Amino acid sequence: MTTNYELYKVFYWAAKTGSLTQAAKVLYITQPSVSHAIKQLEESFGLTLFYRNSKGVALTQEGMSLYSYIEQSQILISLAEEKMAALKSLDSGELRIGGSDSLFKHYMLSYLEEFHVLYPNIKLHLSHGTTPEVITFLKEGKIDLGVVRMPIVDPQLEVRESIQLKDCFVAGERYAELKDKVLSLETLLEHQLILFSRNSRVRMAITELFNSYGYTLKPEIEVGSVDLLIELARRGLGISYVTREFISKELEEGSLFEIQLDVSLPPSHVGIMTKRNMPTSLVTNRFMDLIFKP
Repeated sequence: MTTNYELYKVFYWAAKTGSLTQAAKVLYITQPSVSHAIKQLEESFGLTLFYRNSKGVALTQEGMSLYSYIEQSQILISLAEEKMAALKSLDSGELRIGGSDSLFKHYMLSYLEEFHVLYPNIKLHLSHGTTPEVITFLKEGKIDLGVVRMPIVDPQLEVRESIQLKDCFVAGERYAELKDKVLSLETLLEHQLILFSRNSRVRMAITELFNSYGYTLKPEIEVGSVDLLIELARRGLGISYVTREFISKELEEGSLFEIQLDVSLPPSHVGIMTKRNMPTSLVTNRFMDLIFKP
């Protein structure tokens, strides 16, 4: 049996108010329409659901049984409508973002802070990982968007470029004799180098550059975080390859300086990644509007 939901709605309010007149007022319909809807419902079940009394109408035993179910469904529908309204106004919901610790700390933090001020009731979930891990998170539906180094070539993903970063080699005071020199790649390789782990986009890009000039890049130290790259270089354990925008403070205070090379280092691009042909939530769209606002 398939019964029109509107008939159950009329039944619910007639039972709740105990009056066909009051039910009509709540539903903005006429009293004859209420009577007709109840008659249709009774005929569909072959049961009498109401009887008239001095105050209006009351439920029969069968009507009380039906009401116990309809009341629960009406409460759930009301809660669902309230939830949808909250999501629309961004008074509720969540934003799940994947990315590296360094991009969260040095790039996304200001956007996250601004978004939280604008929408304090939106829960933020940050999942850190390498670019391949973030891609997997996105494809498995564990995150709404990913913040990654480009290029990303995947037919299932949509990547929108956000900012351009400049990577460079830096050293601490122990390498002070190199401050005013312009080094060749060959000369640079004579020193201890500290690089990101092999599966990072930054590492792949600089390795490709050295290979294009016929050199093999073999670092003495490999690390998995920007903070370690910075700290190890600052303490003089070697020359680190790091994003310039992430060490503006250290460069300004002089605890690190940039190594000048006789070749240009390629810039890197950060992209915001979503699933292609998959609608994004209102929360996700608002956050992306914040990033890409003029």
